[in-house]
Amino acid sequence: MSIEASGFLPINLLTGFLGSGKTTLLKRILADPAFADTAVLINEFGEIGLDHDLVESVDGEMVLLHSGCVCCTVRGELAAALRELYSRRESGLLPPFRRVIIESTGLADPFPVLSTIKADPVLRHHFCAGNVITTVDAVNGLRQLDTYIESNRQAAIADRLIVTKTDLEAGCEGEALQARLRTLNPDAPILRAADPDLDLSSLVAVQSNLSASSSLSQSGFYCEEPMQLVSSDGVAHQAAISSISLSINQPVDWTAFGLWLTMLLNRHGERILRVKGILNLSGEERPVAVHGVQHLVHTPVHMDGWPSEDRTSRLVFILDGLDGDLLKRSFVAFTLARMPQMPSAAYSMIAAAR
Repeated sequence: MSIEASGFLPINLLTGFLGSGKTTLLKRILADPAFADTAVLINEFGEIGLDHDLVESVDGEMVLLHSGCVCCTVRGELAAALRELYSRRESGLLPPFRRVIIESTGLADPFPVLSTIKADPVLRHHFCAGNVITTVDAVNGLRQLDTYIESNRQAAIADRLIVTKTDLEAGCEGEALQARLRTLNPDAPILRAADPDLDLSSLVAVQSNLSASSSLSQSGFYCEEPMQLVSSDGVAHQAAISSISLSINQPVDWTAFGLWLTMLLNRHGERILRVKGILNLSGEERPVAVHGVQHLVHTPVHMDGWPSEDRTSRLVFILDGLDGDLLKRSFVAFTLARMPQMPSAAYSMIAAAR
């Protein structure tokens, strides 16, 4: 279930709705010397306009740029493209890149790209999931979030949210968009593409060590209360995306929690857009941070210390059409029950949460 990052090449996903500025951001990345050790998989060379940056053509689908970045197009299966990329790296036909960035199409659900790493027996021995970078159009973003489920899912699973075209939007709309994004994704940094101080390398930076000072609130999140997403006109959103927060005042048994989360994601992973939390585990002095996107769960991280004197475990789930109350009850019945085997009631609740 988990992904071990140490020693693996991280795959970062650049996503965002149609017209949200992915291509513009990608051009900046390709020209930045900080990405000299990066391989970038794009949809079409023609859209990026690489002619003036071309150093040499490796073949019809792969070029080396002045910045040192390797740029490739994906013509067939993504897994095959990644295997070929790694094979050429190992044989010395390509520079020894240290990370991969994949550009997704505007209407794509990001998760199938992430799950490719886990599903392919070759890739999972060489690659790990990096950051999801989502561009959001400051002018049309609210309307797109009101209308398209893909736009919501792209924002909800992001590790970095990049707001583009801020020079064209009215101030009130920008504030409303930021509030909506914060509701959809309580903890991802919201950055402005036009910010002159924006460090592009921070988009793919991996936070390997968590500390109390890095937490955004007492629990480590902005969102500590349940929310129900609404459209800009105030009515319930057709996407049925909501969040729930769990607070646990007693130490959590890691084995029971792991079994519960594994079964939950196996059954309903596609509808759990994100889970993130801080756990007070039995027998552990330091808190443990957990983070997952749909079926994909990253390796738990031992934090340096607690954000405050409060030792309450907290979990935030971003759900797509899943019954949050039933999820809470299954968590209590399974994880907090003092039984070595799984209570039958917990299994029934997990199976019924639909």
